[in-house]
Amino acid sequence: MRGILLVLLALVSNNILAQDQADSLRGRYVQRFPDKFFLWPVIKQRSLFFDISSRTDRSKLLNYRPNNAFGVGMGFYLFEVVVELTTAVPLNEKSRATFGESDVRDLQINFLGKNWGGDVYSQNYSGFYVADPNKLITTDDEFAKRPDIEMVNNGINAIYILNHNTFSLRSAYNFSERQLKSKGSFVITGSLNNVRVHADSSILGSRYQNFFSVDPFHVLRYTTLSLAPGYTYSLVYRSFFLNTTLALGPAHHWIYYKPVNSSGQYDMAINTFADIRISIGYNGQRFFTGMSYVTKSRDILIDDLRFTSNSSVFKILVGYRFKEVGILKKRAVDLVPLDVIH
Repeated sequence: MRGILLVLLALVSNNILAQDQADSLRGRYVQRFPDKFFLWPVIKQRSLFFDISSRTDRSKLLNYRPNNAFGVGMGFYLFEVVVELTTAVPLNEKSRATFGESDVRDLQINFLGKNWGGDVYSQNYSGFYVADPNKLITTDDEFAKRPDIEMVNNGINAIYILNHNTFSLRSAYNFSERQLKSKGSFVITGSLNNVRVHADSSILGSRYQNFFSVDPFHVLRYTTLSLAPGYTYSLVYRSFFLNTTLALGPAHHWIYYKPVNSSGQYDMAINTFADIRISIGYNGQRFFTGMSYVTKSRDILIDDLRFTSNSSVFKILVGYRFKEVGILKKRAVDLVPLDVIH
């Protein structure tokens, strides 16, 4: 019995020692701010869009984009929780006349911890305009406006950071920490989502119906399960930083599409999923500012057609860290152990 107790005591002591060593190592590369709260104004644009191209002729490409506005608001880091609240800026009349109008409902909740993160989202976009990147646009009428197209994207993403002892992804994207030295990490990302696109008539429309060798379809649905390895690296010079993250891997798709004048068709396919993140800025002891772009894309193939869906977030912020006083010294970590971003 005494021997068992000695073994258990040794295991506990080794675990405590290993944790202390890990914390000491991380402290040389990553700075935390346990006695500060942060405030920052933020400009943000979320977007959901898709591209249609030919599998055999890459010059045949159509971009379907919503005409959605930027959001402006405030963010804060308080009780070890990150929250951002924004409201959309109204579009001007020239933008509405040129690109049409989109109805956007976009709800996302993101979690970003020391070694893993994830987000849950529900996006519903109605109203798109079509741009042909190979054609010089000369008048507003050159954009095909499709108020009848609706795109819905629901799902969950996750990312795991292997080298969390010396690398902080939070330092580049929500500034709750500060990367002190250049460092990187292998990452693993996973995703499960469902995309639905439908229109009153062919999604290609009469203008581009003969652009591709495919039956005109007006409904497309697919569910995707993906797993992608990748790498992230933050280059640090004094308090300036540049982070790039790329994860690329296979995705399994369960596909349903319905041509206009025939019954629906089911298919299964394996293609690609990509998770790309870029952030640049300044992260000092008090002042911080940055610009970031995060996009996730999925490819599926239908006959001669390649359909690529994208969801993205572009953000610019400027912030300052203040000394905590009074009740602000309390921590929500006991109840909410991860950062939460709205």
